[in-house]
Amino acid sequence: MSYFNSKTNPVIFDIVIFIVRLLVGFAMISHGFPKLQMLIDGGDIQFFDFVGLGPKISLGLTVFAEFVCSIFIILGLFTRVAAGFLVFTMMIAAFVVHGSDPFDKREMSLLYLSIYLLIISLGAGKISVDHLIEKRKRNSEW
Repeated sequence: MSYFNSKTNPVIFDIVIFIVRLLVGFAMISHGFPKLQMLIDGGDIQFFDFVGLGPKISLGLTVFAEFVCSIFIILGLFTRVAAGFLVFTMMIAAFVVHGSDPFDKREMSLLYLSIYLLIISLGAGKISVDHLIEKRKRNSEW
């Protein structure tokens, strides 16, 4: 094996992208779950209003991205679309919410952003519901 070979082993790729999806999905759920609880509790919501529709709607959209879309990422279901919502959310977090903060406050959202961009470009891999759906569609066509 050459360390300078630019070819990717498909089996290793599928295993690695699966592990990345699991890790980043569960990590983001840990950020989304407390926000979901805040939304469900229904008390006075103090949240950044990035859409201009009020803090409750902004919180709801963030919960959808961080919690629901993370479940989709873990399952590998609608992976690229789910990652798109998370890219948007991380861009808002990095450049709007923490836009004037020092780099160390923006670093985590930028790291998540970069991982979600990779997931959009690489897809979910073969260990995913997306792959099963695609495989079933290909087998049912004439």
